[in-house]
Amino acid sequence: FLWFVEQEKDPGFWKEWAQRTLKNALNLQDLNKNVAKNIILFLGDGMGVPTVTAARILKGQLNGQNGEETQLEMDKFPYVALSKTYNTNAQVPDSAGTATAYLCGVKANEGTVGVSAAAVKSQCNTTRGNEVTSILKWAKDAGKSVGIVTTTRVNHATPSAAYAHCVDRDWYSDGEMPDEALQNGCKDIARQLFENIPDIDVIMGGGRRSMYPRNTPDVEYPGEKKHNGTRKDGRNLVGEWTDRMKDKRGYYVWNKKDLFSLNPNNVDYLLGLFEPADLPYELERNKETDPSLTEMVDVAIKILQKNERGFYLLVEGGRIDHGHHDGKAKQALHEAVEMDRAITRAGLLTSIYDTLTVVTADHSHVFSFGGYTHRGNSIFGLAPIISDIDQKPFTSILYGNGPGFKLVNGARENVSTVDFKQNNYQAQAAVPLSMETHGGEDVAIFSKGPMAHLLHGVQEQHYIPHVMAYAACIGQNKDHCRTNSGSPFLSHISPTLALLLSVKWLLC
Repeated sequence: FLWFVEQEKDPGFWKEWAQRTLKNALNLQDLNKNVAKNIILFLGDGMGVPTVTAARILKGQLNGQNGEETQLEMDKFPYVALSKTYNTNAQVPDSAGTATAYLCGVKANEGTVGVSAAAVKSQCNTTRGNEVTSILKWAKDAGKSVGIVTTTRVNHATPSAAYAHCVDRDWYSDGEMPDEALQNGCKDIARQLFENIPDIDVIMGGGRRSMYPRNTPDVEYPGEKKHNGTRKDGRNLVGEWTDRMKDKRGYYVWNKKDLFSLNPNNVDYLLGLFEPADLPYELERNKETDPSLTEMVDVAIKILQKNERGFYLLVEGGRIDHGHHDGKAKQALHEAVEMDRAITRAGLLTSIYDTLTVVTADHSHVFSFGGYTHRGNSIFGLAPIISDIDQKPFTSILYGNGPGFKLVNGARENVSTVDFKQNNYQAQAAVPLSMETHGGEDVAIFSKGPMAHLLHGVQEQHYIPHVMAYAACIGQNKDHCRTNSGSPFLSHISPTLALLLSVKWLLC
């Protein structure tokens, strides 16, 4: 990488770079106050700031660069804020309580989705009267098309807060619910996906087994009982959805081939369930049978943007979190890089003139990288020094806790004796746990498009959907959506026409 290093020896190189950045910053004084026709939320589950930084380096190294100087797509967004992620009853949060915050605009208890903090985890009788609605519903009620795309199951914690009201995030189907909860009238999350907001336009992810009667063989893995249906009520939710949508240009697909056989122009509703549970890690994805997150986002936007009133899309890079929980940093970081590709694709399909795009995380992890590594060091590589305590090498990436804790003859494992660059290597951890835990620090919020500047400073996590709704003139804040004369803001018109109308108004 000497070509880059040689440039960097010249002070003029850095000064010119700073001047370019300064020029761009000065242009941000012209705030984009358009109405957001479209709103997109990219949620990197578990994508704390250390993960963002490490993913940036990985992206560059995958392209043959040192990596540190690389820009992720989210790095290019003009506004960055910090989000305080605590739950009402938890200093270090989980993905359910946080999802309720950034989707429903209300902080909530750990383990609960779509209900206020008055609801108690796993206590069915505390559900009724404590339900809170999400920005996906606000957008649907305003006539927009809405979609959910995730690499986890579609009834996992993050997506479920968009449509469900459930005191237990693990009630994926009625097969996972206690009898008491069923007798008290609580509904499982899969059922709520199809009943609460029955006309969600696009749903893509995993989770097939929660949709079918118990012991129903899976269409893709008929010989593997662990993938069989789990429902106790005997309902086939996919079949019910298909029957309801057959005259509404609705299509159900379960593999990449069928997904790509569709022409988005001829599809108004899409249900894509590509795995019995979560989708595989990007590094392990069968590229013939399972779509990538980028491919799903591409199809989703092409279907949703046919609506002249615009759309709301929730996109979750959900398995960043799973990689970290497993102590498998390589899996987690490749998931984050794939989500960044999806953000790039969404940017090409939309315009900052009328589309507010927000990228954030629900929480962080106890993931870190350090050790005074040299410039361009493989993000999965060793620190350049050995420990001055046990005289053994160590990888730059380490976890505060998790399954990577390992003793050999009563001492820390010598990582040079193992293949620490393999996809499923579990990085060393300070405290032994079967699953690594979340981290409690603030996470970043990146934003671009109409009203993106409102996401600034250090904010409570529940503020995010209120800004998005304000920008789109949906939900409770609509007074600003009309000028003093009562005429609507320039919104659903082309940028050129808007400019001409603005000039004409100035000349009058």
